[in-house]
Amino acid sequence: MTTLRRLLIQKSYTRIPLSYTKTNHFEIKASFNGIEGDFILDTGASNSCVGFEGIEKFHLTSEESDVKAAGAGAIDIHTQLSKKNTLHIGTWKKTNIPLVLFDLTHVNEALQNHGAKTVDGIIGADILKKGKAIIDYENQCLYLKNRKK
Repeated sequence: MTTLRRLLIQKSYTRIPLSYTKTNHFEIKASFNGIEGDFILDTGASNSCVGFEGIEKFHLTSEESDVKAAGAGAIDIHTQLSKKNTLHIGTWKKTNIPLVLFDLTHVNEALQNHGAKTVDGIIGADILKKGKAIIDYENQCLYLKNRKK
C-alpha cells in the first residue's frame, strides 16, 4: 500500500513540517525575501499577511491600500500592500508574492495571553492555493506542489 507521503513526493510535492501551538493553530517557518519568520497557517485567511513591524525585517516595499482588513474580532483595519516578494517554505519557492501588511498587535496579544509565542504573519489561502496545498493533520505536515521543470 502506498502512503500519502510517498504518493505526494512522487507527484512532485514538497513536505513541510508544521508545529502545533498552544492556541490550536499550525505554525510554519517561512522566508520572505531571504529572511525567515514564524507564521500561522490559516486556511480561512484569504490573503497572506505580515505585520507592519515586519516591513524592515523582511525587506518589504509597501504602498498604501484602500482595502480594510477584518478578522478574529477586528474590523476596518488599515492595510498596506507589498508586491513582488519571494517566498520560501522549506524547499518550495514562489516569486511575485503579494502581501497584505497590517497591525498584528491584536493577533500577537491573543497568542501571548494563551502562552503561545508571537508570529510575524499569516500564511493564507492565496499561497496555499498557488501551492496546491494538502494538509496532513495527523502527521502535522503541509505538502506544496513544485513547479514542473
